[in-house]
Amino acid sequence: MARDNIYLPYLMKVDGVRDETRDVRTLRLKFARDEDAAGFSFKAGQFGEYSVFGAGECTFCIANSPTRAGYIECTFRKAGRVTKALRDLEVGDTMGFRGPYGNVFPLESWYGKSVLFIAGGIALPPMRCVIWNCLDLRDKFKDITVIYGARTVGDLVYKDELREWGERPDMKLIQTVDPGGETPDWRGQIGFVPTVLEKAAPPSADTIAVVCGPPIMLKFTFPVLDRLGFARTDVYTCLLYTSDAADDLLCVDLGGRRIIKNKNKQTTPRHVFTPSTHHIRITTYHTL
Repeated sequence: MARDNIYLPYLMKVDGVRDETRDVRTLRLKFARDEDAAGFSFKAGQFGEYSVFGAGECTFCIANSPTRAGYIECTFRKAGRVTKALRDLEVGDTMGFRGPYGNVFPLESWYGKSVLFIAGGIALPPMRCVIWNCLDLRDKFKDITVIYGARTVGDLVYKDELREWGERPDMKLIQTVDPGGETPDWRGQIGFVPTVLEKAAPPSADTIAVVCGPPIMLKFTFPVLDRLGFARTDVYTCLLYTSDAADDLLCVDLGGRRIIKNKNKQTTPRHVFTPSTHHIRITTYHTL
């Protein structure tokens, strides 16, 4: 059942807290009222406004799959006043959530195809939702491949889930860290995501590619996908992420979640997902 007022926050209880890295945390939230939980639904790709009373609210994706009912999760980096207040919350505390908002990944149109996920750093949380959505509907897809990289081993998020994905026989996981970011016991790749992608050379035939990462990663990943033969209409990119490298003069800061503003004319049109519109069709690429 849809809510009468979509701008009215749900009251949420913090049900779990998990530190992903030294400055990235995941909150699991449950609805304070059973009737709210029963009437709530969302789809992969949507986002919400997470609020701490007296501090403000932040825009984050919903990081868990809609196939997992009864709770929502958000993953964020401590970056400002509101994210600091979120990080100070403990199990049992009450906070607010507004949503879901935005458009969605068109999963039904991907049925019967392979899916390639490419993510960098803190950009994995917006993709985690759709990755688990595909895994929970595993029989509807062909090959599922995840290529994920971070600056250092310590910056990899969802380490337990990465371990699980790496052990699953029905998917392929390739992890990489930037040169110099490895540890003595690191067994993954060493190199930047676009380079690792080109080396892995996943087949492009009948394959959807979903890309999310900092602007520099996107800049060098799209040409690799072109060279590998991916049709631009089969490439989706999600811009709802937190970027350390964002220039304050070229971005909008939404409580620590920075959305890059492109000052130059876009030379390669794409489909773009953004926090306010989530899936704007421009011309060729799909960009969330």
